[in-house]
Amino acid sequence: MIFVKAMTEFSQPTQSLCPVCLKRIPAFRTCCSLEDVFLEKQCPEHGKFRSIIWKGLPGFQDWSLPKIPTKPTISYTKKDQGCPFDCGLCPEHRQGSCTILLEVTGRCNLSCPVCFADAGTQAGTDPSLEIIREWYQAGQKAGGNCNIQLSGGEPTVRDDLPDIIALGKETGFSFIQLNTNGIRTGSDRNYLSALKQAGLSSVFLQFDGTKDSIYQKLRGRSLLAEKMEALHRFRECGIGIVLVPTLIPGINTGNIGEILKLAMEWTPAVRAVHFQPVSYFGRHYQYSAGCPDDHMRLTLPELMQAIEEQTGRMFKTGHFKPPGCENARCSFHGNYLITGKGKAMPIGRTGSQQNQTCCVKPVRAEEGAARAVAYTARQWAAPETPEADIVNSRCCNPSDTMNLDDFIARARTHTFSVSAMAFQDVWNLDLERVRDCCIHVMSPDKRLIPFCLYNLTDSKGKKLYRP
Repeated sequence: MIFVKAMTEFSQPTQSLCPVCLKRIPAFRTCCSLEDVFLEKQCPEHGKFRSIIWKGLPGFQDWSLPKIPTKPTISYTKKDQGCPFDCGLCPEHRQGSCTILLEVTGRCNLSCPVCFADAGTQAGTDPSLEIIREWYQAGQKAGGNCNIQLSGGEPTVRDDLPDIIALGKETGFSFIQLNTNGIRTGSDRNYLSALKQAGLSSVFLQFDGTKDSIYQKLRGRSLLAEKMEALHRFRECGIGIVLVPTLIPGINTGNIGEILKLAMEWTPAVRAVHFQPVSYFGRHYQYSAGCPDDHMRLTLPELMQAIEEQTGRMFKTGHFKPPGCENARCSFHGNYLITGKGKAMPIGRTGSQQNQTCCVKPVRAEEGAARAVAYTARQWAAPETPEADIVNSRCCNPSDTMNLDDFIARARTHTFSVSAMAFQDVWNLDLERVRDCCIHVMSPDKRLIPFCLYNLTDSKGKKLYRP
């Protein structure tokens, strides 16, 4: 896909929050030069704020996928104060749940300088199994058979985590994923085996890089050896692995290519890499007050370009496409077949084909969510093919011609995805994106809150929703 730079000026109205008082205020997406797009807003009391939200190519206005909004099946709250103060979800929300996060503990076995949830500071008491059962039931009523992610804190500090997974399966959720740092699961085989037997489908493994210097800065100590041990254990147990790097400019943004190289070497055990550019809520590295400078952010097009450059153009910007579920400006994804000898081949419709918005018919949001739920469950879980078949499957050199039989045999085990999610903080919050959110956190009182709003804090750390 060839991108052509062009001067395009525009100003699009939306709404946001004041970073100081959290009042809803008007905002504008503005582009004044080349492809850089900013969110600009002004609070009558606290002044002007400006944050970069899109930098480079593909262009902001080209990166879209038309959708027909769908209201939630069940709304646990009514529209009263208006977005974002009525979440539950309220009837004005435009997308159902694709993934529901259950925070099963506030405790953690690390004290990371970077943590979305600010975990471990005020842990409190873990929710009981009966409360978690009620969360599952509320999720079924509101979201149907969406995907579940067990989060925290660090969920593996709970000895009864296998019981929590089993509860989810009994309630009717077919795909349950564990969000974990991998420390306990890498050292306790019996515990990991119990998680697998209970029905664990996949792990969302915190994996910030291939160097201990990165972990020392982001997690407070060297962790690479423990991460690699966790990879071994998950592979042995047949649990699908998604590597999840939190990316911070100047710390690990130069390590993106090495992360992808390692992930490819670990296929088919590693099913995907899901990048998360840093957002400024919770605890964050070397940042305390004031609007984060633009150089402290990594926008989605910058990440796409970094992936292309650091992989020698094996993964190209033109391979990636907007999401079918959440707002287009929230994420990107690309699908690949690992063909052997460290090579990846794009499969399906790539961004260059998909991003012709003039020819794409709008899709109902619920259809996009259903497809995303099914794809995630299929791709992020371990392949069903027996291990012996994986080892013996034919492996093609990139220079060889892959016939249909080779392709089908390889595709059973070695599909691979690369994706990213750009979470929002109080500085760059766009309420239009929030209303399209499909990743929801189950609050203790059984409301469903968009992830970014649940974790949102003002400039001094005051929380909007998180208890």
